[in-house]
Amino acid sequence: MEEQTPEQRFLQSGLKLPPAPAPLGVYKPCLIVDDFLYVSGHGTVLNDGSLIIGKIGRELTQEQGKAAAQQVGLAILATIRKNIGSLDKIKRVIKVLGMVNCVPEFEKHPYVINGCSELFAKIWGEDGIGVRSAVGFSSLPDNIPVEIEAMFELY
Repeated sequence: MEEQTPEQRFLQSGLKLPPAPAPLGVYKPCLIVDDFLYVSGHGTVLNDGSLIIGKIGRELTQEQGKAAAQQVGLAILATIRKNIGSLDKIKRVIKVLGMVNCVPEFEKHPYVINGCSELFAKIWGEDGIGVRSAVGFSSLPDNIPVEIEAMFELY
């Protein structure tokens, strides 16, 4: 039996991509250098273009934070599709940097960022698991709970 492509796995997931976010400053959403795609920090863009807002440990639970990180992963996928045409052009995930807007006492940053990491693993299998950092911040732009940037290797 033939293995499914990342695009086929995404379609089977039943998940929907939000609109690819436009830059809100002087930067590019993504940049190709040699065989690598660098994706700028993305936020919690919902399908209607609005944002998930709130600090984890205050307005949002860690479960809501994990769901927000998955939503950021979906925004990253939308940017990939918009800029290079297909998830099938990604060979593997190299690195994910997850930033969590949380109260000082919160310590489950990796759990939250798993929302994105699990999505990438679902789409690219073992190649969807790269190196990763998950760190806490006292604030993020527009009070979003999660921001994630990533690096991918291209075919």
